Amino acid sequence: MCLKQCKSSGEKTKEAGTDNRNIIDDGKSQKLTQDDIKALKDKGIKGEEIVQQLIENSTTFRDKTEFAQDKYIKKKKKKYEAMITVVKPSTRILSVMYYAREPGKINHMRYDTLAQMLTLGNIRAGNKMIVMETCAGLVLGAMMERMGGFGSIIQLYPGGGPVRAATACFGFPKSFLSGLYEFPLNQVDSLLNGTFSAEMLSSEPKDSASVEESNGTLEEKQTSEQENEDSMPEAPESNHPEEQETMEIVSQDPDSKEPKERGNKKDYIQEKQRRQEEQKKRHLEAAALLSERNADGLIVASRFHPTPLLLSLLDFVAPSRPFVVYCQYKEPLLECYTKLRERGGVINLRLSETWLRNYQVLPDRSHPKLLMSGGGGYLLSGFTVAMDNLKADPSLKSSTSTLELHKTEEPAAKKRKCPESDSTFQKLL
Repeated sequence: MCLKQCKSSGEKTKEAGTDNRNIIDDGKSQKLTQDDIKALKDKGIKGEEIVQQLIENSTTFRDKTEFAQDKYIKKKKKKYEAMITVVKPSTRILSVMYYAREPGKINHMRYDTLAQMLTLGNIRAGNKMIVMETCAGLVLGAMMERMGGFGSIIQLYPGGGPVRAATACFGFPKSFLSGLYEFPLNQVDSLLNGTFSAEMLSSEPKDSASVEESNGTLEEKQTSEQENEDSMPEAPESNHPEEQETMEIVSQDPDSKEPKERGNKKDYIQEKQRRQEEQKKRHLEAAALLSERNADGLIVASRFHPTPLLLSLLDFVAPSRPFVVYCQYKEPLLECYTKLRERGGVINLRLSETWLRNYQVLPDRSHPKLLMSGGGGYLLSGFTVAMDNLKADPSLKSSTSTLELHKTEEPAAKKRKCPESDSTFQKLL
């Protein structure tokens, strides 16, 4: 009897048992072997037909309950039916993918932690943001997605260049990249001290280009010298014209190949110089934006210690602006918290830990999942305030002095009232 009770065919189950207690999972209930299933796949049979044959060749399928039959069908469909869904990349999808497969590349940042960073940092269109992250460009891409191409983002990077592997996965148009700038982290101190100049950026590219050019000229000189050395001792010994002809042919072959190699080298050097000039121009633009010191926010999510980074980068942020620092561990943020309290210039400091628990939501069987992540990292957030403004304004000094006098007089007035209240209380008694 052929049972057409597969859910993929759209028909309901006709036969189902009432209890699963008599079903023994001994591995002998399925008549089809792995070789048979492989042969069906090689023939090009669809996954639905393979699932249907698995159902027909199962000796215990009829005795299972309806819920167990649905569970069996879903399990087999997931295994043998290849379903591909093309989804537009987003911050949530990429963060879940990175956290599940390669969490080390994003410093074990969970997607709910990233969402809180974007919210606490007030990421919105039109802002001028500063970001320092070593999360493969995931935080940068999330900021660009939320800003929608409006505003500017200055990315500070360590090493030779910024890493934007995750940012490229978003598929942003070119208009989004017009407001993206990068600046080397090792030049931040010179920018703060006022000693930054364009020569600091141009020194490295020029040196590398000159080294390449010098290497090319040295190679050409060496090849020409070798050819001359090879040809000089052989020329006087060769008396026959045939030998002279062969020598001319051999000497002409490398000469014919050299112009092509020289042309390729020149094109490569010119292209590299053009890229370096563009990079230098973008660095100067980023330096000009940072020197204004009016950024609307700061996001730090790196594998480096957050204290020196935050203390130096907060000088580029305007007053009354938010900043968020992410770290996988709590101790570096505690040290950063105490340093900020000693330094001043910040308010509403908050050190928090995100907690996430997934729930299975299904009809009549919704419950929290047994497995969950142990931790999603820690966040230190706060707001910047203006420093030393009272010292600069002489008009405000008088008001501050009067305020200080009022503050000193208040405790004395309270002390005078205390004995009066005690005496009246004694009179009433």
